Amino acid sequence: MSEQIFELKGNLFTLSVLHLYKFDPEQLANELDNKISQAPKFFQGAPIVVNLSHLQEIDIDLKALRQTLINLKLNPVGVCNGSDIQHAHAKEIGLSVLNYSQDSKPVVQTTQAQEVVEKTVYLPAQIINGTVRSGQQVYAKDRDLIVLGAVSHGAEVIADGNVHIYGALRGRAIAGAKGNEQASIFCQKLEAELVSINGSYWISDSLQGEFWGKPAQIQQKNESLEIQALVKG
Repeated sequence: MSEQIFELKGNLFTLSVLHLYKFDPEQLANELDNKISQAPKFFQGAPIVVNLSHLQEIDIDLKALRQTLINLKLNPVGVCNGSDIQHAHAKEIGLSVLNYSQDSKPVVQTTQAQEVVEKTVYLPAQIINGTVRSGQQVYAKDRDLIVLGAVSHGAEVIADGNVHIYGALRGRAIAGAKGNEQASIFCQKLEAELVSINGSYWISDSLQGEFWGKPAQIQQKNESLEIQALVKG
């Protein structure tokens, strides 16, 4: 009997979704390039799905759109919420058609079968004594990450749990990297290039509001991010 060399399994991955409201390849390329330039390492090679729900009646050159994304070093993998014609065109050029709706809710199973609960075991927090400097990347697998210093521009800190930064956050911070929607990012001074929790992310221009330059906590709420003061009351 030959040795098994592969196994196919279903799984869930976090994909970035590009919601298109207007199809203008030149404008899209310019504005996306500006966004990506704020966190190039985060977006380089990132798989991306194009949501066509606002452009179902528009004749879109999907081949040109795909090439635009490739030129920006993104990895277009599929489309969703388009028309039948758009979906057929997408398949012709090698893009997948994904079923996606933020309003869809999981079906509640009423089976009496024994419930199996998978429990994630977290390890003690990983502690970095000092600043994470530009070009450095720190990943805390299955645990929280505590940085007793700053995270410089161009640095990246990632944790499957929470990220605590007892200094300025000027680089990139990613919490809940394995899909923990309860994870948070805490920092003493919010000046980040990018923050991300459970696949939701904001880059610096979205962060420059009330809490910019101040102590802050970032959480995921309703599939988006929410910023609060670090100290309440």
